[in-house]
Amino acid sequence: MPTRTYAIAQHTGTDPGQCDATTVRTINGTRAYVLLDGLGRRLDTHQWAFSAARQIAGAAARRGNAEAGLRYVYNLHQEGAAHYGSQHMAAAVVAVKAPGKPLTVAWCGDSRAYLMERGIAVRLTNDHNKRRVYPPTATHPYGGNRNHITSCLGSDATDEDRQRRYGHPAIEAVTRKITGPCRLLLASDGAYVL
Repeated sequence: MPTRTYAIAQHTGTDPGQCDATTVRTINGTRAYVLLDGLGRRLDTHQWAFSAARQIAGAAARRGNAEAGLRYVYNLHQEGAAHYGSQHMAAAVVAVKAPGKPLTVAWCGDSRAYLMERGIAVRLTNDHNKRRVYPPTATHPYGGNRNHITSCLGSDATDEDRQRRYGHPAIEAVTRKITGPCRLLLASDGAYVL
């Protein structure tokens, strides 16, 4: 049995209705890490987020690529949202490490991925929110609302829709070569740095 080399922690504070979900899946040595920040506070949203996180982890580990796994599940939920309306939504981030290959990370929404190497944390993702669309300026020092996300799992929007409206696709991805010891951190709401 492989050694567990990851940990999951959640601090709910005083909010009893957290809808975050995490999961890790390993298939043939390829490991997928997933974090979803479900939008809302209902039990059915939490259950949906947990199920969607498991879907993404399986799809990403089987494909050996974060973007391919997230895009597969995004498209499944997009079709449902287009036919029945958006019942549930979540910001999502997924990271995949396959043997002998670079780390891949994909996201939609404002959940984040950081890579910590030699004591330095580097953010790998770029938030899908109004602050990205309307950054702080001299006349508007706070920019757009960082709590208004511009892309998420469960949306019926396409890459082209998001690109046209907000200047970024529905899903973005990055690849990072791992050259030495490091730690990966996936984080939701509390990861903002001002």
